[in-house]
Amino acid sequence: MPEYDFDLFVIGGGSGGVRAGRMAAGHGVRVGIAEEFRYGGTCVIRGCVPKKLFVYASHFSEEFEDAAGFGWHLGERRFDWPTLIANKDREIARLSALYERGLANAGASIIHSRAELRDAHTLHLSTENRTVTAEKILIATGGWPSLPKIPGIEHAITSNEAFHLAQLPRRVMVVGGGYIAVEFAGIFNGLGVETKLVYRGAEILRGFDMDIRTMLRREMAKKGLEVRVNANPAKIEKRGDALLVTLEDGAVIETGCVMYATGRKPNIAGLGLDAAGVAVNAQGAIAVDAYSHTNVENIWALGDVTDRVNLTPVAIHEAMCFVSTVFGGKALPVDHELIPTAVFSQPGIGTCGLTEEAARRRHKNIDIYKADFRPMKHTLSGRDERMLMKLIVDADTDRVLGCHILGADAGEIIQSLGVAIKMGATKADFDATMAVHPTAAEEFVTMREKWTPPTVA
Repeated sequence: MPEYDFDLFVIGGGSGGVRAGRMAAGHGVRVGIAEEFRYGGTCVIRGCVPKKLFVYASHFSEEFEDAAGFGWHLGERRFDWPTLIANKDREIARLSALYERGLANAGASIIHSRAELRDAHTLHLSTENRTVTAEKILIATGGWPSLPKIPGIEHAITSNEAFHLAQLPRRVMVVGGGYIAVEFAGIFNGLGVETKLVYRGAEILRGFDMDIRTMLRREMAKKGLEVRVNANPAKIEKRGDALLVTLEDGAVIETGCVMYATGRKPNIAGLGLDAAGVAVNAQGAIAVDAYSHTNVENIWALGDVTDRVNLTPVAIHEAMCFVSTVFGGKALPVDHELIPTAVFSQPGIGTCGLTEEAARRRHKNIDIYKADFRPMKHTLSGRDERMLMKLIVDADTDRVLGCHILGADAGEIIQSLGVAIKMGATKADFDATMAVHPTAAEEFVTMREKWTPPTVA
């Protein structure tokens, strides 16, 4: 008889946990995986997938307007929030079922329960009120929205609840300046909601290239979305059907809904980490090495619960590296460098590599190439919207260090460019590539003039 019930037990049925469980089972490993809510995790259930569907929905308001410039005459337009919610829920249910089916087909044991560590090899399944043992354990429980401790915070929601609002509010205040905040601000605004974005910092999207940050805020303002920076709520009061938000500077804003998107924290509460001896770092994340290994010999962790790079594709990549290292016979450290990513703001952002600010800190000589233009579509639509493309190049080696896009289809464009940048492409490689015309993306292979900052008198 085997010493343990499972060779590998995975806690968490999100993208990283499911990928690890399915791949490990493919190696003949006896896998058990527990999820207390629904398989699919943050991305599928309450994150990138439903959010992208909402982004699509919010685009139509502008597309209807743009159609007139191309000869289309449209009649009455009406948006129905319950229809969007119902169709979104149906798609999420389909995807969640696919996750379970993939695990089952691979031979993993699927458990619908919360799992908590009792020691380094023992887990308690609360729904079934039983314990199981495992030789190896993988923790992939993701993250959870965090809220500040201010008076009236109980009246606020997070992105979790935004996907299930019974009705669309007429007015919304989104608090935060990260990608979740700017994406939801664009969603609400596009659906006709009077939207304010309030952020405590000097500019939205901290960590992104400054040109992209400032231009996005300008473009959001053109769409009628009010963005307040250097502002932060101090308290929230409920007055009838309205919410009164008092900012730290004393200003009072009346709104119908307050949605916080001010960060997420690793989801470790009640997991029993202390009982198993798993170390947590100063940021409250499970501490791991380059192979996602914790300080306990038989326990690993990956994804947002480790708070390294909190993106779904990164969790999936970490899972693949984990399986290769532990069960595949090939030690594979996680590579967190040069990760392409997208923000589905309006207009959207695609980015890979160093920002200009980071490049100037790390490299002695850099060249900057920029293209700032009105997209071809809007020459007929009449919309006042611009697009920005930017390359950052090491002047000494000619290697492309960073690529940044603001505009339509930015996320689609950056995926292919991310391959080139990861391979070490040079500016000469870009220049030698034929352009696809007429496209916006061709700007990246036709930029020839270096950008020089304006002189200050």
